[in-house]
Amino acid sequence: MRRSCRMARLRASLIATTFFLSASGLAFSQEGGAMPPPAVAVIELKGKDVPVVNELPGRIAATRISEVRARVSGILQERVFEQGATVKKDDVLYRIDPRLFKVRVASAEAALQRAKSIQDNARLQLERQKSLRDRNIASGIDYDTAAVNLAQATADVASAEAGLDEAKINLEYTEVRAPISGVIGAALVTEGALVTADGTSNLALIQQVDPVYADFTQSAQELLNLKRAVAAGTLASTAPGEARVELVFDDGSLYAEPGKLLFANANVDSNTGQVTLRAEFPNASGDLLPGMYVRVRIEQAVRHDAFTIPQRAVIRDDTGQAQVYVLGAENTAELRKVTLGQASGSEWLVEGGLKQGETVIVDGVQKVQPGAKVAPEAWKPAEAANDATQQPAKTSE
Repeated sequence: MRRSCRMARLRASLIATTFFLSASGLAFSQEGGAMPPPAVAVIELKGKDVPVVNELPGRIAATRISEVRARVSGILQERVFEQGATVKKDDVLYRIDPRLFKVRVASAEAALQRAKSIQDNARLQLERQKSLRDRNIASGIDYDTAAVNLAQATADVASAEAGLDEAKINLEYTEVRAPISGVIGAALVTEGALVTADGTSNLALIQQVDPVYADFTQSAQELLNLKRAVAAGTLASTAPGEARVELVFDDGSLYAEPGKLLFANANVDSNTGQVTLRAEFPNASGDLLPGMYVRVRIEQAVRHDAFTIPQRAVIRDDTGQAQVYVLGAENTAELRKVTLGQASGSEWLVEGGLKQGETVIVDGVQKVQPGAKVAPEAWKPAEAANDATQQPAKTSE
């Protein structure tokens, strides 16, 4: 009896619930309650100047390289510098045994003193002969001989002075100094070694690494295509000295300091068909080392009245064809095939399929169907970036 009462109550409850849902659905449909159009973020295409950027392989090189060599022969007595340290121009790097060169300086000084004494005596003889000639006591021949002796003595003094200067210079050369400022490498000789002035081996190597060069290559055909596009008016050439040059490391990060383009070689490598270009970068922190492989990102031209779209607005079909949703009449979404150019940051350059002034859906494309109505709102890049950074990271199960 009780069980049958419970079953009756359950049936009544189910009937009441079904009736309520049916009534609610009827009321919703009577009020015209179709699903509202999805909210989407849109942008209007506007022409702007877009740089033509190429990323090319390159290698870092020192701006100056100097081989440290001995300029006099002798026994190496001391190494002063620390290997791998930064040295300044004229810093002492090595010392050669100076004793022999000090003796040569002393000998040159004595030779100069002797020459000056002979010069003084020749001058006195000339003055005496002049006095005797004026009194008609001596002949003119003796006077001429005295004048020649003085001139010879003066020349001997000049020669002795030059010899003394040479001896002093050679004595200074016993201190081997840095010819340039830069980073010095390993010591290539040790104390006690005999070094010679006419030797072919160097004592150390100094490289100036602030600033540094970045030598990179580009296909000669690519350069020719750029020149043709500039000549045809499709592209505009960058002003001299205004081409932005950046370094990209292997991990994709950018070097903090921009560089400047110095030149492009006038010849093409016959083996590779490449043209070598050179840029200069500041390197106060010493992060860029000679021989390091990098990628150089360079602006080589400017495309006027071009427009870009965010990469998030692009979808692709099964064949990989790029497509975007364009806002049509009465806020309906129209699927459009587009031709994309190079990527610049988070944007694509549009080369075909869209026109200036059209409105493209950026956010919410996954909720849109072709021909369906949407509720457009202006896209705000800053808010989109904040939403992306505030999303919680997914953890693997």
